Amino acid sequence: MSNLDFLLESFRRNARVNEVLLTALSPADFALSDGQGGWTVERHLRHMAGFRVSWLWNLSRDHAMPLLDPTRTDADGDPMWRWQESPPAELNAAFTAGDEAAVKAVEAHLASGEPFADPWNEGSYRASPAHFLQHTIVHDSHHRGQVMALLRQGGHTKEQMDELDNHWAIWRE
Repeated sequence: MSNLDFLLESFRRNARVNEVLLTALSPADFALSDGQGGWTVERHLRHMAGFRVSWLWNLSRDHAMPLLDPTRTDADGDPMWRWQESPPAELNAAFTAGDEAAVKAVEAHLASGEPFADPWNEGSYRASPAHFLQHTIVHDSHHRGQVMALLRQGGHTKEQMDELDNHWAIWRE
């Protein structure tokens, strides 16, 4: 298995873990917060899904376009994310579309040899466009941990938390 194949498989597993989490959430879970001004579960999930489109908008705009609604623009005049105001139950579709767009962007830039755009001259994944997928996995994991903490703080039972922790089996396949 090549390094890229391995990373793509890891990225697909990350998507499955996100799906397990989203499927397990009740409508009330999305509103859970730490009660001290921190993000809600829904805000963490929107941020995770929106991470893909916000980075793609800067790295590879053609690949971001399927994730955007060109009929609506933000304060800067840029098209808005299609799931900007969608119900939380639609976030799984946002993750799926964002993951697909991210993989297509990485594969296209690897095939062409053209680096990602770097509008702020920060060195956007210069070593390899594939690092964007790795960054997404790490970013998602960080926020999933925060969501798990909010669920625990929000009163989920040990049994419910253990059930959610079963997603670790996906990484051990």
